[in-house]
Amino acid sequence: MADRGGDLSALPKEVRDQLAELDLELSEGDITQKGYEKKRAKLLASYIPHLPNADLALPDVQLSPGHSADPSPSPEAPGPSTSSASRHHRAHRSGGARDERYRSDIHTEAVQAALAKHKEEKMALPMPTKRRSAFVQSPIDTCTPPDTSSASEDEGSLRRKAALSAVLAQNLQSPDYWINRSVQSSSTSSSASSTLSHGEPKTQPQPQLQPAISLLADVLAHTRIENSVPPDVTSSTPQERGSRVDLPPAVRGMSRGQSRSSMLDTADGVPVNSRVSTKIQQLLNTLKRPKRPPLSEFFLDDSEEIVEVPQPDPNTPKPEGRQIIPVKGEPLGVVSNWPPALQAALARWGATQAKSPALTALDITGKPLYTLTYGKLWSRSLKLAYTLLNKLGTKTEPVLQPGDRVALVYPNSDPGMFWVAFYGCLLAEVIPVPIEVPLSRQDAGSQQIGFLLGSCGVSLALTSEVCLKGLPKTPNGEIIQFKGWPRMKWVVTDTKYLTKPSKDWQPHIPTANTDTAYIEYKATKEGTVMGVAVSKISMLTHCQALTQACNYCEGETLVNVLDCKKDMGLWHGVLTSVMNRIHTIAVPYAVMKACPMSWVQRVHVHKARVALVKCRDLHWAMMAHKDQRDINLSSIRMLIVADGANPWSVSSCDAFLNVFQSHGLKPEVICPCATSPEALTVAIRRPGARGAPLPARAILSMGGLSHGVIRVNTEDKNSALTVQDVGHIMPGALMCIVKPDGPPQLCKTDEIGEIVINSRAGGTMYYGLPGVTKNTFEVIPVNQAGAPIAEIPFSRTGLLGFVGPGSLVFVVGKIEGLLTVSGRRHNADDLVATALAVEPVKTVYRGRIAVFSVTVFYDERIVIVAEQRPDASEEDSFQWMSRVLQAIDSIHQVGLYCLALVPANTLPKTPLGGIHICETKQNFLEGNLHPCNILMCPHTCVTNMPKPRQKQPVDVGPASMLVGNLVAGKRIAQATGRELGVVEDQDLIRKVLNPNHHINPRIIITRLTMDVALYARVCTATCAQLHKRAEKITATLMERGGLNTGDNVVLLYPPGIDLIAAFYGCLYAGVIPVTVRPPHPQNLAATLPTVRMIIDVSKAACILTTQPLMRILRSREAAASVNVKTWPTIIDTDDLPRKRPPHIYKPPTAEMLAYLDFSVSTTGMLTGVKMSHAAVSTLCRSIKLQCELYSSRQIAICLDPYCGLGFVLWCLSSVYSGHQSILIPPLELESSLPVWLSTLSQYKIRDTFCSYSVMELCTKGLGTQTEMLKARGLNLSCVRSCVVVAEERPRLALTQSFSKLFKDLGLSPRAVSTAFGSRVNLAIGLQGTAGPDPSTVYVDMKSLRHDRVRLVERGAPQSLPLMESGTILPGVRVIIVNPETRGPLGDSHLGEIWVNSPHSASGYYTIYGEESLQADHFNTRLSFGEPHTLWARTGYLGFIKRTDLLDASGDRHDALFVVGSLDETLELRGLRYHPIDIETSVSRAHRSIAESAVFTWTNLLVVVAELSGSEQEALDLVPLVTNVVLEEHHLIVGVVVIVDPGVIPINSRGEKQRMHLRDSFLADQLDPIYVAYNM
Repeated sequence: MADRGGDLSALPKEVRDQLAELDLELSEGDITQKGYEKKRAKLLASYIPHLPNADLALPDVQLSPGHSADPSPSPEAPGPSTSSASRHHRAHRSGGARDERYRSDIHTEAVQAALAKHKEEKMALPMPTKRRSAFVQSPIDTCTPPDTSSASEDEGSLRRKAALSAVLAQNLQSPDYWINRSVQSSSTSSSASSTLSHGEPKTQPQPQLQPAISLLADVLAHTRIENSVPPDVTSSTPQERGSRVDLPPAVRGMSRGQSRSSMLDTADGVPVNSRVSTKIQQLLNTLKRPKRPPLSEFFLDDSEEIVEVPQPDPNTPKPEGRQIIPVKGEPLGVVSNWPPALQAALARWGATQAKSPALTALDITGKPLYTLTYGKLWSRSLKLAYTLLNKLGTKTEPVLQPGDRVALVYPNSDPGMFWVAFYGCLLAEVIPVPIEVPLSRQDAGSQQIGFLLGSCGVSLALTSEVCLKGLPKTPNGEIIQFKGWPRMKWVVTDTKYLTKPSKDWQPHIPTANTDTAYIEYKATKEGTVMGVAVSKISMLTHCQALTQACNYCEGETLVNVLDCKKDMGLWHGVLTSVMNRIHTIAVPYAVMKACPMSWVQRVHVHKARVALVKCRDLHWAMMAHKDQRDINLSSIRMLIVADGANPWSVSSCDAFLNVFQSHGLKPEVICPCATSPEALTVAIRRPGARGAPLPARAILSMGGLSHGVIRVNTEDKNSALTVQDVGHIMPGALMCIVKPDGPPQLCKTDEIGEIVINSRAGGTMYYGLPGVTKNTFEVIPVNQAGAPIAEIPFSRTGLLGFVGPGSLVFVVGKIEGLLTVSGRRHNADDLVATALAVEPVKTVYRGRIAVFSVTVFYDERIVIVAEQRPDASEEDSFQWMSRVLQAIDSIHQVGLYCLALVPANTLPKTPLGGIHICETKQNFLEGNLHPCNILMCPHTCVTNMPKPRQKQPVDVGPASMLVGNLVAGKRIAQATGRELGVVEDQDLIRKVLNPNHHINPRIIITRLTMDVALYARVCTATCAQLHKRAEKITATLMERGGLNTGDNVVLLYPPGIDLIAAFYGCLYAGVIPVTVRPPHPQNLAATLPTVRMIIDVSKAACILTTQPLMRILRSREAAASVNVKTWPTIIDTDDLPRKRPPHIYKPPTAEMLAYLDFSVSTTGMLTGVKMSHAAVSTLCRSIKLQCELYSSRQIAICLDPYCGLGFVLWCLSSVYSGHQSILIPPLELESSLPVWLSTLSQYKIRDTFCSYSVMELCTKGLGTQTEMLKARGLNLSCVRSCVVVAEERPRLALTQSFSKLFKDLGLSPRAVSTAFGSRVNLAIGLQGTAGPDPSTVYVDMKSLRHDRVRLVERGAPQSLPLMESGTILPGVRVIIVNPETRGPLGDSHLGEIWVNSPHSASGYYTIYGEESLQADHFNTRLSFGEPHTLWARTGYLGFIKRTDLLDASGDRHDALFVVGSLDETLELRGLRYHPIDIETSVSRAHRSIAESAVFTWTNLLVVVAELSGSEQEALDLVPLVTNVVLEEHHLIVGVVVIVDPGVIPINSRGEKQRMHLRDSFLADQLDPIYVAYNM
């Protein structure tokens, strides 16, 4: 600190800590010089008077040569002599593979220039909406533990330029930013940047300066609609899902009371003044920009191929050179005294040079800890070899035999123990397999290491005592079984545990042969870890080649900063050094983190001739050099840069030379090299002569590189890549460049390809994996004609490059970092460099970025994941992500699929601190990444979508189509139920009055009683009792109601006998009953408006109800939701006088209205249909015939009794047919789940009816309790038919699960079936007793989207299982019709189901009499064929298939299959999609998706997913949902909304109310956890 001026030791500790943190930020480039000085001055301001000679300015610093374009000074860092606080922070530095090598000022300028181009083109991008409660970042010191494992803060940031920052600040702003700024002050609800929870009252004033996104949102927002908003139907508690209320129609109800004139016309008349719709508008504006490159798209209707095949671009650069000639390395020299094996060299030095130092290890402060001499190394290795062979096991059964594989588990900080273990294994002739120390059971890559150990057959591990103590243990002290590892025995190799060999024992040291000497691990791109076996002769030859190439001399000193267990650290620092009696000074990673100058100091102190480093080490030393003025590096003759093959290493080498040239470093000593686990050293630059010119560099076009050709960059300097050579290939080697894909064909001279090597000094195989070995180690290059160029095998290196002038080797990337998108190749490192050149980098940690590709929809998609700093704001992060997208698009001409930011220290790390790419990718695909910010861009980068289908104008009339179908041998899709016969009596009133009915039929309501195990009858009624009760109600109505014949009366009752009695009481009085579900007492705000709406729409003259409900209707709570003063007359029927009516009304004709049936459809439409007495009688007779409901029958009904078939079965059927009904209100299942099943068992019921919600409750709640229910005597073998009543596609998965779960209780798998009804006809199909079992077919989903039906085999790709929707009822005719032409269709087409039946409803009930609607739905005719038959349109799409089964009459059975509601289908890309299909895929995408719903808004697909897990999983769902919809349905999701469980509204029948959900979303009422807008 002295050089900063002033003595700072007098300052308080917290101030000193803050200063040290500030110094660290400056050294790591995370703060500019100006910002540093400003913050430092602020910190010291109050202490300046107390500090003598306080000088807050920094001394001048040097500029690096490659950075002359940057006027700002390069950041400096304090060295080891800084204060203890600084050293404490320094100890938490992180290192890693990805670091300063990506830094290039030229590239930074290129990125800034590219971003500047976007200034005028780009629209404002909609920022994701995030709930404030989720992902709250705690203060930095509590939130982020010191990072000890990855390269982050220590890497110099790309310095900001104030002018550029000002320009970039406007990058995302649309020109509209300057238009109409006055709008800003008036908007409060559409601030795009607001992340307040939607439920909170937004009382804070909006800030005056909002981001451009917000301003554009304000410009796009419209005025608020003052009209009544639909009630918030989503706020009911999640546990009420089973009995969710029917919801009021939003703005599409039948009532005209909500004036549409004031409504802005947006899609379906939904108010647009909400943050959501504004952002969607922004998203649409963004997506209107043309994609690059423009594509020629096509689509063939019947084509099996979905994907668009891009046409070759005539402007694509192609290689034009001649075929490459293999390059030969210099011959391997012959040395007379070269040892016959590496062990022999150790034996020689151990005997003749015992005192000569072999290895010096450093302590954590960078000072020498111990020195291992060659004598000690030899004697300890000998002891270990003897112990391994003779002291493990017994003489007759030794644990180890020569040739066995042994794992070496030693930390990087203990090189001495590792050296002894490695040479001990060589002397014992066992094969060492060095691996990393496992830190926990769930270590990143641990399972893959297990695969390596398994494939190598390793069962014994050598380790040190200290390391063994640090391994995770079980509670009883044993080492835990690591995930994926084979069972291991652990042997400690500390000297005190080794046995001195007997005098007559000598190790066997044979001449080097082709036996395996050691195995080095390597990780593939997919994450698999394999072992590369190196033979004894390869090891010896490699040492000889390195000695010759690097000109090693006996007794030299070498400083090794690399990992000594593998790669260059092993080859130079352990093997070649012993061969040449070199003194190695090992500087472990932990020392470098604590003291980054340590390796430079060691070079200076020991006058080392050779140093072995990575770019990271150059950068760290450069940052910390300032405190070491007396360093001298003139002794170095060779500075080997191990990762010099990375194209981004150039700037690190240049910057290091620039700083240390004044300390004696010679330019010609920097020697980059290229290595590969398979071929070992591929090429290395030899030190040049003093004063000789340095090798030239190649400045290549990135565009050319992406097409695999070499083009010197002349046009666009923004997309240039500067590459340095890695010298010549190794002595004795032969090199070719071959195409990386397909057969190994030789490349042309101007083509990029994979380097392949033939050499005696390379790896021999992947141990234990012969199949993979052949493809890598036995490659025979071929010429353009396909003929092999020679019979000698080459090994693939995994390096991509070319041969430059003078046979110099240039490497431009690695196969494992290659991302092939749309046929173009991109290098992961290049993308990292571009991302890091986007300023400001304060958002993310520089060294913690992972780039990989995932395969989605037939192509690779690029994903970037980075760790976000805890202090980065949402806006900063989003701005940075947006700029990264633009920069990569401009420079690499490729779109990013996903950009995710995760919290600090959460990405999986490799043992040496780099990011574990494969594990990160795995987490991304499995939904375990837990990002805190995510940006998906499928619209931009998915360019292989098929062209939208253009619907052809119908030139062919429907009659011609019919003839065409007949000619093609296809039958017309129609089916008929059996004959209904003569309906005996069409007057339902007479049925109740009939004295024969007074004894037999009984209606029993069951309910759980708390004190007994059985379920008690709450009340029972015969027809006679019903008749008497109905008469009382009639008398009361006539007295108090003041009603006229034909008036409507609302029945507001809980499920029970009262409801049935009130219904018949109304019929007796000649008024029209309207059954309405009562409001939920705990949720009046959501449920009472529906009641009010039905009362208003039906124009009810009176309400019949119970006393408790009457009190609720008039309560203060009710007044908060509706106007309680305007209710019609309310009559409670609890205590009625014993009066009989003077007369009972009898309808003059059967066509008179019997009752009104009101229901909310799945599309949110409130519809009431008129049911006549004739229709009711015919329907009851039809059901009686189909289900054989005779008077001796008992049936159990677990349905809601308010509308549809549920009401008919509950109130009408038993009275008509004379059977006994046991009625179970579905609400009872909430308090006691088994009530329905127990009733079936107790009464031995043969026929039962239920809803999907009841079946789902039983499946989820009782599925695991079948054994307990069986023990209690529950038996379902009596059940002959269990019919699910629904108005939707049968839920096959649910019915099958129900059947399988309760099979153990005796339920027949044939029992479960479904019924189908609609608003126009309450029952069309119902599985009877006489008909065949319901059939299941598998249809092709691709064809279904084209309204075609193609049957496929079970398990076929893209197949959809569909179950028959019940047998068609007697008296019903069904035909499949084209909804547009209204002509009948063949049975291979999907069309609308039309029905002709005497029990169809008479029409819609509307007080405004919209006859056109009625005529269209109820009395419509085919455009040809049967012009006189009147049909009712169901509004459902389906098809009819003739099966091989026979019906009751012996004819082949025609099965009706319902696919979905016509109103709910999504028309996207010219195809027809059914929401349930997409929702099924979405729910499968992640374990935490409880439920999902989809809808469209302005042609964007919106997916709402309920999250059942923790909120940190919310953002994991966004890419998974996008992926699965793209893969399975070929659609791009526009918006992904993550919400709490129970938010998706569901009606009483268990059907999703998607339109209500859409309205709530657009009105900003969902309070989502996260909303992602896909670009």
